[in-house]
Amino acid sequence: MMPAAGALLGSALLALPVTAHATAAPDPAVRPAAAAGATTTAAAATGLDDPAKKEIAMKIVSSAENSSLDWKAQYKYIEDIGDGRGYTAGIIGFCSGTGDMLDLVEHYTQVKPGNVLAKYLPALRDVDGSDSHAGLDPNFTRDWAKAARDAEFRKAQDHERDRVYFNPSVRQGKADGVGVLGQFIYYDAIVMHGDGTDPASFRNIRKRALSKAEPPSRGGNETAWLNAFLDARVWAMKQEEAHSDTSRVDTAQRVFLRKGNLNLNTPLDWKVYGDSFHIG
Repeated sequence: MMPAAGALLGSALLALPVTAHATAAPDPAVRPAAAAGATTTAAAATGLDDPAKKEIAMKIVSSAENSSLDWKAQYKYIEDIGDGRGYTAGIIGFCSGTGDMLDLVEHYTQVKPGNVLAKYLPALRDVDGSDSHAGLDPNFTRDWAKAARDAEFRKAQDHERDRVYFNPSVRQGKADGVGVLGQFIYYDAIVMHGDGTDPASFRNIRKRALSKAEPPSRGGNETAWLNAFLDARVWAMKQEEAHSDTSRVDTAQRVFLRKGNLNLNTPLDWKVYGDSFHIG
């Protein structure tokens, strides 16, 4: 995953995080909020997996990833943004260098053998873990856009987004006793950092936050916990030049949190990378 193409990316090739193939499992030590004696929390409210809330989440992430609220227009998106992850594409920024693009094309080929991208599977396996385009150029971007016209490929993108990123973050958020905003904060973190074993991964961001605060499921205050998590997220972002602009936290998620909007209710106003957005 990556910041929006318009964000400052830096020119150096960057170490690739171990992401994509692993999904986040809820912390087995987490106790239900009620059992932990937690008081008022938004966790009992509608979850981020509610269709209306999920639509809001897709729009906010798209504002950062693609500088647009029209997330459904991004199925066809593909480019190399120079962040060391090869091609970045689709509704969630699947990357040829981090494994999630390979997983996507493998899934698409399972449901639709002989599709226009199936012939690139050997190359995608070869370039996994690098920024190489070997075996992909010159026609991969053209064929990606062609595949995006296929409803089965769009479904495959939705499937992999949910399997790798959305569902694990919502599960962990509910296990931690956080509400819709907290679940979104987790989702945005796992989108950018993946859930591998490197220090800046989602699980290690959460572990860093646990050294400063407790989640509601352990009796902690929800706002204090989310602030600790965002502090850890900002630290992780600053470990890599491509992610060093922290406005998607500072002028978006922190804005919602400061307003006490733990249920991510509309209207919402925020900025990302200097661009202003509104959901009514």
